[in-house]
Amino acid sequence: MELEQAIYARRAVRQYTDEPVPRGVLQRLIEAAIQAPSAVNEQPWLFTVVQDRALLAGISHDAKTHLLRAPPAILAPQHLRELLEEPAFDIFYHAPALILISSATHGQWAVENCALAAQNLMLSACAHGLGSCWIGFAQPWLATPEGKAALDLPPMSLPVAPIIVGRPKSEPAAVARKPPHIRWLGP
Repeated sequence: MELEQAIYARRAVRQYTDEPVPRGVLQRLIEAAIQAPSAVNEQPWLFTVVQDRALLAGISHDAKTHLLRAPPAILAPQHLRELLEEPAFDIFYHAPALILISSATHGQWAVENCALAAQNLMLSACAHGLGSCWIGFAQPWLATPEGKAALDLPPMSLPVAPIIVGRPKSEPAAVARKPPHIRWLGP
């Protein structure tokens, strides 16, 4: 698949088959991720791959509990709180793999460095016929000492991008994009 095809075909996938993603494919996605630029070439990435279904279910439960303790304004709009209150809701959508991209440092550009790696990873997943989705619901709990301990992350690490990966059950429809707001300065 050509890069531009992957850019236009990539979708947030929230329905997966049970088919596991081979370790070699996950390794190739991570290899694509580390091709991303990073501030002052720091390359601070740490990758944690979780394929253990029981661990994923436990993280989902703990992340939901953590978020539901937050003030209602944090989970605005209300439908997000209602979704998290649903006992059967799995924040990882039963995907067979989670790749958490963390930064080894809390440097000034830690989040940006990991976000660039995450975009490469998601585009590579698309090119491999896989779906992916950045799971924001997981981020707050994974940043806690308990969340880091659950994944054996170093205490000083910064979990940034929890990306689920798997074979999509179907191809999600394209989401309409607003036209870009462009201001041209100069000739």
